[in-house]
Amino acid sequence: MSIVIRVFKGAELLAHAAELRSVYVDAFCAPPWNEDEEKATEFEDRLPANVRRPGFTAVTAVERGEILGFATAWTTLAPFPTDRCYAQAAAGLGADHTADWLVGAREIDELAVRADARGTGLAGDLLEAVTEDAPEGRSWLLTSVRSPRAMSFYRHQGWTQATHPSPGGKGIVVFLGPRHPARSLAPQPL
Repeated sequence: MSIVIRVFKGAELLAHAAELRSVYVDAFCAPPWNEDEEKATEFEDRLPANVRRPGFTAVTAVERGEILGFATAWTTLAPFPTDRCYAQAAAGLGADHTADWLVGAREIDELAVRADARGTGLAGDLLEAVTEDAPEGRSWLLTSVRSPRAMSFYRHQGWTQATHPSPGGKGIVVFLGPRHPARSLAPQPL
């Protein structure tokens, strides 16, 4: 049997909320993320509001009726958000680049794959599927410097790191998608 990638554009994703939460736990409640069950519950609780966001897109990877992975995304609206990690992203890019590069682009919120499906190319397939119809090719995401593996994965997928914490720095970094027109403008690390 093969893996089927399914695209969702709205509330029909909510029928799979419990399965998505299970994948989230498998992906993020282990090193290097070490999130707790409360974070997984927060993710599940945010889903009803997220599916109503403009440009909402989600993809799931299913094999034999089991969700092995998923990605969720939407269009980043103005004014640029200030909750969660957004302030760090804006500080790293500056106001002009934040407005020009991120607002109106497809923002990848979550990408999660079950541990036993990692290393199969599934995460790359999900990332490609969720960004395939990004407006003008503009997609972006945040990830933590806590995970060199995630940082390496995004680079390997053709994403460009647009913010660079100080050496040994903590926090988040912004990546621009492989078709984002501003990729060549992103500052390279020193």
